[in-house]
Amino acid sequence: MEKIVVWYLRMSVIYFVAGAVIGFAMILWPDESAYYIATHTHLNLLGFMSMMIYGVGYHILPKFSGRNIYSPMIMHIQFWTSNAGLIGMAVSWPFASRAGVFSGPVLMISALLSLAAVVLFTFNILKTVKST
Repeated sequence: MEKIVVWYLRMSVIYFVAGAVIGFAMILWPDESAYYIATHTHLNLLGFMSMMIYGVGYHILPKFSGRNIYSPMIMHIQFWTSNAGLIGMAVSWPFASRAGVFSGPVLMISALLSLAAVVLFTFNILKTVKST
């Protein structure tokens, strides 16, 4: 398995644990829990689920199509873009929920990074599995 694929899978389970810890903390401190719903959700969906899909997709889909990945460079750029976007959102969302002035632009930039990562993955996979 390629080293970058392993890193997608590692980050996936790290985000799964982080999402579970925040979920548990929301039970311990219910008065504060509303501020962390988006963080909890994004760590589990964009963190755990998407990173797992990215890693498994980059490993399996080229094999199923009988081709090499279209662009290993895009795969690496997407890894860093998706992680930067997710971490930015996870950290800034609780502050944005409390009407934080600074966190609004950080949240928007982070969300755009996450969207860019999805587009990069889609492009790379579609170019990999396209029929000739």
